[in-house]
Amino acid sequence: MTENALHTADPRATATAATGDAASSTVAGPAPGGGGRPPRPTLGRRAAAVADSLWRPALVLVALFAAWWFVAAREYVPNYLVPTPGQVWTTMTGQWSELARHTLVTLYETVLGFVLAAALGLAAAVGIAYSRTLDKALYPIVLFAQVIPKIAIAPLLVVWFGLGLTPKVILAVLIAFFPVVISGVAGLRSTDPELLDLAATMGAGRWRTFRKIRFPNALPHLMAGLKVAVTLAVVGAVVGEFVGASEGLGYVLLLANGNLDAALLFADLILMSAIGIVLFVLVEVAEALLIPWHASRRAGVPLTTS
Repeated sequence: MTENALHTADPRATATAATGDAASSTVAGPAPGGGGRPPRPTLGRRAAAVADSLWRPALVLVALFAAWWFVAAREYVPNYLVPTPGQVWTTMTGQWSELARHTLVTLYETVLGFVLAAALGLAAAVGIAYSRTLDKALYPIVLFAQVIPKIAIAPLLVVWFGLGLTPKVILAVLIAFFPVVISGVAGLRSTDPELLDLAATMGAGRWRTFRKIRFPNALPHLMAGLKVAVTLAVVGAVVGEFVGASEGLGYVLLLANGNLDAALLFADLILMSAIGIVLFVLVEVAEALLIPWHASRRAGVPLTTS
């Protein structure tokens, strides 16, 4: 009887069971061997991606270097105005110990000013974004402070604080402060209101909402402002050294200009640029570590819709 019952069972029930099994296998996901998340890129693919992103600026630099060498070697411009790359290299290697010491001084001033500007700028951005009173009172003052030429107040800072480290750091902070505040305020205000309402509905406090929603959402804007600020901090430190200093790359630049030493001047400018590039790259690395989920950090994402 049991065997006959199995053979005479309702065919619709059998079809339903088969359909359920197929659906279960579909929900369970694809087989281990096919589909799913794409494999992580290998080291070779990463190296190829880095090479693909670097060859264009490297080509431009090579072209600029070749044009510089051609103009200086043919003396279309006198060498006391535009030295040859060989003269610059000889000066840099011959005076490397002194140049390295002055570079470290400027680097220290730049990093200290940038760190203070980032901390103060983020604190000001949070206050402006969360407090309407601070927004009305502080935002115009920040804008007013930005439009004042920093080179104009540099002598005043030297009179107040002397020729030491303090005026250089203050100038670096004043120049780098504004982009941090603007980007921080823009990022904190760009949070989706529905996310904030959802967090409030679920009982999240102000600090938890800031830590879990507002600050991560503001990071792309904030990192963009930090990348601008770190290059401006170099300018602030050098401007402070122009006005009054006995060491630093700005001081060396004044000496080279006064002695008409174009080779030393070019070497000094190269070292200044190197400081800015290295610090910019470090902020770029920090951005890649903090917001790898952002669209700007993912390879292959088009920047335009055309």
